[in-house]
Amino acid sequence: MLVDEFLSVLSAEKGYSRHTLRAYDNDLKAFLVHCFPDAIDKPVPDDRVLAEIETGGSHLVRGFLAALSKSGISKRTIARRLSALRSFFDHLITIGRLEDNPADGVVTPKFPKSIPHFLTVDDMFRLLDSMGSKTPLEKRNRAMFELFYSTGMRVSEISGLNIQDIDEENHLVRVRGKGNKERIVPMGDRALSALLDYRQALGKSHEPLFLNRDLNRLSAGSIRNILAKLVKACGLNVPVSPHTLRHSFATHMLDSGADLRGIQEILGHASLSTTQVYTHVTYDRLMQVYDSAHPRR
Repeated sequence: MLVDEFLSVLSAEKGYSRHTLRAYDNDLKAFLVHCFPDAIDKPVPDDRVLAEIETGGSHLVRGFLAALSKSGISKRTIARRLSALRSFFDHLITIGRLEDNPADGVVTPKFPKSIPHFLTVDDMFRLLDSMGSKTPLEKRNRAMFELFYSTGMRVSEISGLNIQDIDEENHLVRVRGKGNKERIVPMGDRALSALLDYRQALGKSHEPLFLNRDLNRLSAGSIRNILAKLVKACGLNVPVSPHTLRHSFATHMLDSGADLRGIQEILGHASLSTTQVYTHVTYDRLMQVYDSAHPRR
């Protein structure tokens, strides 16, 4: 089937994660259900799908988006589904099954970008300093979250780290990000010291860097649960997720004068516009600098 072939390409050639592949699958199935409501529980022949796309063109795509909007689905989800359709149609063009992309002329819905939630520097330090360092599990947690704040990595990237990804001598980490793209990011002295302390306590070497009680790779879900318990234990009365730590890293770096493009490289953002969302939370600092420095304010 065309959709399955497309998802296989995204997985094999572009290294998309299971989460992303699942989202694409759901988005494209929603489109097919819109086009063929009589075939919800059975596959639609490829020729019938192609004929519907070619006949309906951009009108078919706009009708699908209008139906989504009418059903109350958010603009963010509609924009994502339109993006999935564009990619799917581009794939069909690449393999010679479609001549034009009917989604190219369809305008993506605009929606306000949310300001990232982040911790203050004091709260970030409070969280990290509250973590114990006596048992191997405590040492693991301290090393893991020091590394989070030191590098701004995603939770999936932290989970996927291996021992050989750590360059102790040069204070560098090799990160496998979205689309299996690799990047090298620096880490600070505290993160490296906590990592070395954890590895020494662990004793025997294992390929995954962060291990669970059974000495298997610690999953992203387990990391979220551990963080939630640590946040509650230290008395922070705010919601904190692994992504909050990533946002905190980026915001604090920009507040301290870091270059936006440098932050883009460290975070592994494909587009600078993704990183620019952090500039919204640094305006207070900019106004303080302006008020104190401009001779004719």
